Amino acid sequence: MFIDDFYHKRDSGITISGQQASDFAKIVCNDFNPIHDAGSKRFCVPGDLLFALAINHYGLREKMDFRFSGLLAADTPLIFPPDSIANYQILDVRGKSYLEGVHSGNSVQQTTSVDALVKAYVRFSGHNFPHILVPLMADNNVMINPQRPLIIYQSMSLELDYLKFKNPRLQIAKTSLTVDGKRGDGELYFTFHDDDKIIGRGVKKLILSGLRPYQQEAVDGMVAEYQNRLLSHT
Repeated sequence: MFIDDFYHKRDSGITISGQQASDFAKIVCNDFNPIHDAGSKRFCVPGDLLFALAINHYGLREKMDFRFSGLLAADTPLIFPPDSIANYQILDVRGKSYLEGVHSGNSVQQTTSVDALVKAYVRFSGHNFPHILVPLMADNNVMINPQRPLIIYQSMSLELDYLKFKNPRLQIAKTSLTVDGKRGDGELYFTFHDDDKIIGRGVKKLILSGLRPYQQEAVDGMVAEYQNRLLSHT
């Protein structure tokens, strides 16, 4: 599976280096959030990499729910529970949880089609800012703090009608943002397609912190900075 390039398997558990996490974000997800830069003081491993590792370990199931419960630092040994457990937590050696998973239904292990579905999802997820979230914030007349932008990946769920697909792709279905003071709860709904047929659906949930009234100039600055980072890595 393509994910093998982005982790190490050691006696103490599975570890992810800062460079592996950064490469996954930029190369696979096309995500240029500075929090995933290997040298960032605020560095954390992308949640999408934990999702991909869970699929790699447990296989793809017809129904899967993931809740991200902690920010993972580089080189932290992770322990994956046995494959037979339907409700599990991915922990470090101290017992701190980073990902909670629930899965059910039939499963399929590593195939090129599973790789393609995982890549389709994480690329969609990596493009949330600015492609999806900027219009969503504008519609709700709010924005994140330009000086310290904080968007937390809370959870994602997916449900597949069947597992025999060939050319999976993902399409955004609808979005919503519920604002409560300085906090926003975002929901991004999507569908999975195999050629022209819908084969599944899902939702990604985010927490937007430090919200304030929307200012176009400030948002344009955030987008420009993001685009500059993208261009500098191409």
